[in-house]
Amino acid sequence: MKIFVISDIHGSVSAFEEACAAFCKEQAEIMLICGDFLNHGPRNPIPQGYNPPALAQKLNGLKSKIACVKGNCDGEVDQMLIDFSVLDPTCQLFLPCFGQNTRLAQNAGGADFVPNGRIFVHHGHRFTNQQAAELTDDGTIIVSGHTHVPVLEAQNKRIYVNPGSITLPKAKSAPGYATIECVKDAESYKISVCLKNIAGEIIKALSF
Repeated sequence: MKIFVISDIHGSVSAFEEACAAFCKEQAEIMLICGDFLNHGPRNPIPQGYNPPALAQKLNGLKSKIACVKGNCDGEVDQMLIDFSVLDPTCQLFLPCFGQNTRLAQNAGGADFVPNGRIFVHHGHRFTNQQAAELTDDGTIIVSGHTHVPVLEAQNKRIYVNPGSITLPKAKSAPGYATIECVKDAESYKISVCLKNIAGEIIKALSF
């Protein structure tokens, strides 16, 4: 199973089209969107390709593959255009290869992270890393957006992932995305988490 993670689209249909091309190339099953769908936000410039109605149509065309959370720029007026819920502040995903009989491959990521198969998602404006950790168990992958800066790090027996923004990247980062993949390797399972630029080139990766 592969999950494709993006965030902070902010109304740019052209940026989302690039993300869709990367999604297809990755052959992922789920597109996880960490909020800020249609509105450019009062602190941001109007991005290239800004067309919220056209973006809503493209999002609706992929609704069977999308999981998501609400961003600080999302509201009821946005929900009027989108055919799936964008107002939930958090969501959780579960990697299907985990169960009572799961045996992990040797931990190649170092640190003290042992994955439990759970992914906790929030936008990033409601919870700090510490608060998100308090809401989750050891071994959880915590995914957020909001900062427009990509992050991939192991800390507090958890993995923190932020794909950055596909539209308005900050801190000299480039538009990009993350992937979370769980595959069976011989008689065990392996999880890999990657940050990539929009061309699909790996920026950083962890595997367990």
